[in-house]
Amino acid sequence: MIRRLFISFLIVFILSACSHEENIHDSDDAENNNLSTEDVKVPSGIFTSEKQNSVIDEEEIRLSIKTYLDSHEELDQASIPFQEIIYEGKELNKNELEKLAKITKLTIENDENFANYIINNTLPDDYKEESERISNYITAYNDILYELGDILTDVTDSATKGEIPKINIGSIMNKMEVVNGREQKKIEEFLDKKNIKTKAFGREDLEKE
Repeated sequence: MIRRLFISFLIVFILSACSHEENIHDSDDAENNNLSTEDVKVPSGIFTSEKQNSVIDEEEIRLSIKTYLDSHEELDQASIPFQEIIYEGKELNKNELEKLAKITKLTIENDENFANYIINNTLPDDYKEESERISNYITAYNDILYELGDILTDVTDSATKGEIPKINIGSIMNKMEVVNGREQKKIEEFLDKKNIKTKAFGREDLEKE
């Protein structure tokens, strides 16, 4: 996850610095490496729970964390081909916009559902802090990607008009206090300790063990 955010940041600054270059959006290599958006299937399942004011046992919270993280990973991977098009300064067609909107909607719902679940229920003592860390990390990660998308759109629009783009990454830098290698390491150590197998954080091979 951290690597993907770094690459996204790099793209933003390269586009900003090169906004007046005529061939800024004409990278054949990037185009050839893109997975077709037509091949993307919108994940159907996300984390949901109607429980409130309940005492959650360890077995349930372990499954809840796994479901939340797996759903996040599937949605995150599904969004990549669309974001690559945006990063290239190209426009999504109607079908692509609709599909990306569905992915974004499910991503927001997944984050909100899990956040409400851990806030409105009583978790085992040794799961409360780390469940909050996971929720904050994933939600901030998604927010950063949304904001980077908006920045890239602004950069592209400014370049089209022959203007120098104005980039304000203050909000993103604040979120990076939550989304960083140190926090990810704490989360992964917790997942290992509790033997929670998930696709997230590139741990898909561990999940199969």
